[in-house]
Amino acid sequence: MSNDARWAVGVCMALFGLAGLLIASRAADATFYSAGLIFSLASVLTIFNLIRITFDEAEGRPTEREGAVPFVLLAIAVGSVLFHAFSPWWWAPIASNWHYIDETIRLTFWITGLVFVAVLAFVAYCVFRFRHREGSRAEYGPESTRLELVLAIGTAVGVAAMLAPGLVVWGQFITAPTEATEVEAVGQQWSWNFRLAGQDGRLGTTDIRDVRPVGNPLGVSPDDPHGQDDIVVEAADLHLLIGRPVKLRLRAIDVLHSFYVPEFRAKMDLVPGMVTQLWFTPTRPGRFQILCAELCGFGHPDMRGWVVVENERDYRNWLQAQQTFAQRATSAVASSLHDASSGHSRHGGGSARATP
Repeated sequence: MSNDARWAVGVCMALFGLAGLLIASRAADATFYSAGLIFSLASVLTIFNLIRITFDEAEGRPTEREGAVPFVLLAIAVGSVLFHAFSPWWWAPIASNWHYIDETIRLTFWITGLVFVAVLAFVAYCVFRFRHREGSRAEYGPESTRLELVLAIGTAVGVAAMLAPGLVVWGQFITAPTEATEVEAVGQQWSWNFRLAGQDGRLGTTDIRDVRPVGNPLGVSPDDPHGQDDIVVEAADLHLLIGRPVKLRLRAIDVLHSFYVPEFRAKMDLVPGMVTQLWFTPTRPGRFQILCAELCGFGHPDMRGWVVVENERDYRNWLQAQQTFAQRATSAVASSLHDASSGHSRHGGGSARATP
């Protein structure tokens, strides 16, 4: 290793150690504290070893340490597996029916983890078995049909094993049951709005040309009778009934957004000009945060909302307190007329005072 490379590794390990100290100093529990100290200790030992190698070279001592490389590779493999097994970072407790997604991700972890360990073990074996020896010569083999077939078939089986379950779950994820309650979620910079069907059980049509900041933020078509009784929830919590399937229709008013509730395992992009959808069944009461998982502008970190999952009595009470589209439109018209009347009076009063 050249001196420049040692300097680069040393600087990286110093930063790594400082990060470990920062984690340990701000740790909220023993796990984070221990992890931070381990990071710092590993960086100190690495920097110490680099310094020792530099002094050995300066004094003409032998610095070959090829024998340690296989053990380092095996240590990386074992350490990665242990870190995954005992890591404090894991998924939020599930609150929907989508345990299939968790099972698919676990299967992916198993496949990629086994391949990772196998590759590192093979490299460690090759480094140890075919290390340099005096008098030995390497044998050049330009091609091996058998090896290529084994690698190609093994790779294809591994990729298929990861993709097939995901495709099955994806098909289930976007195919809502017929009894699901239809709810619309609309993203715009930087808030979440929602719409639920009224007494007729149907959502009215929408048109982007009907969007108004006051009175009609979702662009509900005023001429569609099915939209008059739709319940509009603007920049407030969405309430859902526990145990009832929900078909979520997703729209974006302005730019790309992404609806994401970690506990529901529900994530889908919102694309302007398109309607995307997903469905889930809330299985646990509580208040769960909605995140936007797509960079959507300056206020992206603040684009958050809440889903409240509750029993039928509380849900009915909340539902009765909400306004329909027709009620909101009437209120908006009345407010506009009042503002116009007030402005006209103020203008008239000013003119009268100006008249001699």
